[in-house]
Amino acid sequence: MKFYISLFALCIFNISLMHSQWTNRYPHVDGFGHHVYLEGYELPILNAGPTDPAPSPKNNQLVFAAKGWLWVMDTNSKTATRITTTVHLDSKPNWSPDGKKIVFIRDNSYDTEIVLLDLETKAETVLVNTKALDLDPIFSRDGNYVYYASADVGSLDLWRIDLSTNEKQLITKEDHLERLPIPTNSSEWLVYLKKEGFSYDSIELLNTASNESNPLAEENFTSQAAFSLSPDNQTLVYTWPRDDFYELRLLDILTPKSTLLLTKSNHLPLGPKFNGDATWVYYYEFNLDERSELKRISANGGTPETLEINDWVWNTPTVKVKIKSTVDGKIDAVRMSIIDSSGHPVIPEKGIVHSDGQNGIVFFYSPGEIEIEAPIGEVTITAVHGFSTVKTTTKINLDENTETAEINLTSIWDANAHGWYSGDNHFHINYGGTSQLDPNDIVLDLKAEDLDAAFPLLANLGQRFLQQNLWGWKRDEAPLIAFGQEMRSHFLGHLGLIGTQDLYWPWVWGPRYDIYGRDDRLNADPLRFAKSQNALGGYVHPTSVQNPLSDDGARRIPIELIADSVLGETDYIELGCLWSDEIGTAALWHQMLNIGEPVTISGGSDVMNDLYRTMAIGATRVYVKPKENLTMDSYLKAIKAGRSFVTNGPLIEFEVDDKIPGDVTSVESKKVKWTLDVHSAVPYEKVELFVNGEVVWTKKGNTKAGSKTFKGSLDVPEGGWVTARVSGGKVDWPLMDSYPFAESAPIWFNRIGSTDAAVAKESAKNLIKLLEVSKTRLERGYGEHPIPKLQAHFEKAKQKLVHLMEK
Repeated sequence: MKFYISLFALCIFNISLMHSQWTNRYPHVDGFGHHVYLEGYELPILNAGPTDPAPSPKNNQLVFAAKGWLWVMDTNSKTATRITTTVHLDSKPNWSPDGKKIVFIRDNSYDTEIVLLDLETKAETVLVNTKALDLDPIFSRDGNYVYYASADVGSLDLWRIDLSTNEKQLITKEDHLERLPIPTNSSEWLVYLKKEGFSYDSIELLNTASNESNPLAEENFTSQAAFSLSPDNQTLVYTWPRDDFYELRLLDILTPKSTLLLTKSNHLPLGPKFNGDATWVYYYEFNLDERSELKRISANGGTPETLEINDWVWNTPTVKVKIKSTVDGKIDAVRMSIIDSSGHPVIPEKGIVHSDGQNGIVFFYSPGEIEIEAPIGEVTITAVHGFSTVKTTTKINLDENTETAEINLTSIWDANAHGWYSGDNHFHINYGGTSQLDPNDIVLDLKAEDLDAAFPLLANLGQRFLQQNLWGWKRDEAPLIAFGQEMRSHFLGHLGLIGTQDLYWPWVWGPRYDIYGRDDRLNADPLRFAKSQNALGGYVHPTSVQNPLSDDGARRIPIELIADSVLGETDYIELGCLWSDEIGTAALWHQMLNIGEPVTISGGSDVMNDLYRTMAIGATRVYVKPKENLTMDSYLKAIKAGRSFVTNGPLIEFEVDDKIPGDVTSVESKKVKWTLDVHSAVPYEKVELFVNGEVVWTKKGNTKAGSKTFKGSLDVPEGGWVTARVSGGKVDWPLMDSYPFAESAPIWFNRIGSTDAAVAKESAKNLIKLLEVSKTRLERGYGEHPIPKLQAHFEKAKQKLVHLMEK
């Protein structure tokens, strides 16, 4: 859950992510605050097809990673033979100069180590295994050393190990990230990748004697950048971003300003490597089935060639099995994970594969029947269908006669049958990952996750505005899909616009942006733009801390959020998001409700679906109860009206005096009756009712999965609202967040926006404190640049709060 404020804001404006509840699965790297990018862009991936190809320097062999292991292929016969059998994930291989050894990364889903494999003896030696990330091993040109990247002393730096003495030497020590060391013929020179957060990434040529480097190529957010140096020590082939795509380019490391396009593609050419005589460049690329393919292109240019593998030699008996999944007795799409008897992931031959960063589970989607190939023996199949089923696990013993298997799931609650529909209002189909997905590619994901509506948001990646060609694309049958826009003023706060007919320009502005960096522009401008188009605009992933009202927490709120919410500019706040904290966000939201601002709630996972390491679309979501049949229009109206609840797992039905969230209860009695039905696929710790931000009733939750009803009565205040919340407990599938959570939108007393005078005054006092902290940060960030519009906006919000306090 808990850390999605930009690295830029983290470093420059002290919006710390360290107080969030999220625990990074892999070791933290100093100087790299945005850990989701580190795991998404820098760590190994898993696919059924070949990745990370490396041609032998001595013969016609090629080593690559596939299905979690390393394979060696004869480039003439196209026969690939498995050479590792670990339970873990092996990847990123490189040959020794004599072609007798291979060095590679082994990933155990918590950390990485560097392993040396002797091809003649089959012996494996762990070269580097620190308590930090260890990446990118490659032999020196003379074979005496292995260069690599490691965060052993904090930041990700370049190292080398002497293979005769095992002595390690630190080569670079800077605050930014250094990766992908490529040795030259001279031990004094090294090519490597440098990433500096919101500055420019660059390929650098380093003089190790003087510790001085010069950039060979620069770009903002290179994500999947990789490169190889020709044997003659002169030409660099590199994968480099160009708008929405990547391309292979060549440059001479002595005259780097002049570069040459080798090939471009509608997909992403990844991991380029020269062969031994520099006649070919080998690389891999994902096809339309999201399966990686081996490719090569002449180093002189021309048409790329796809290398089909004729035979996969597993060196162990395997069997192909078709697995059928049913939900309530009917064949249906599911989220699925399979492991063999050793615990190694088993994945299908096509389709995107993900690794759930919360639980460490490799998963994929089945449309109802899917074929896999696995070693003979026991396999364990686990599946869920969104939040509506308990995790179901089945063990099957495979033998040479096994042809089919089945896994059956049962729903704990049918939301649609009760008039409720779920949606993810904030995620990104493509965001710097290894695939290039189109909207139809996520339909299976949505069906398997039991989602009825989805708003993928277009966003910028650095200075590039991604996939504008998809704007206006819609799917009008269930599951519904329409594109929204994420406005990413990192300084003022990220916004989500959903339901708009047009894109808002500019997409980005504020301090530290190259263009529009000094603009005196309000976040309220795009929020008003959304309103003018009968659409919705709000703040996404608002805070990563559970106590934003504290002195420390106040500095971790988007700078313009308080002013915009107080002035009624904000339609919604994203209560549920993987990269923020729901309890902390709810604390902010309650303050807004207390002063009579009916800010509604939304939910969005903020996953980047083209990444291997990501949670599922819908991992945090909103459920709505439209008054009409489900359409995008009725869905948005229900969100705006607050006929909703937000959840990362538990499903809730809350009523007060027979009214549901978004309604008004007008009662003359001093007490009203309420009911809360909770349907949860996992246990949860407690249930609470909040009236005007205070807990008025609480009870222990359910120690087992299933449905449970809570009932009671509550005192009616002079004005205000009531919500119901479920929270706490251990995390297991289908959850992918850091703790179970669900909260309803408010049911109002007497009228929407009613208040309790004393509570309103106290919340106004709290909000003024937060506003003053935000104003200080605002003025510090802009420095000497005049910002009269922003200052006037903040002053207007302050005066409104002062007026509330004086009532």
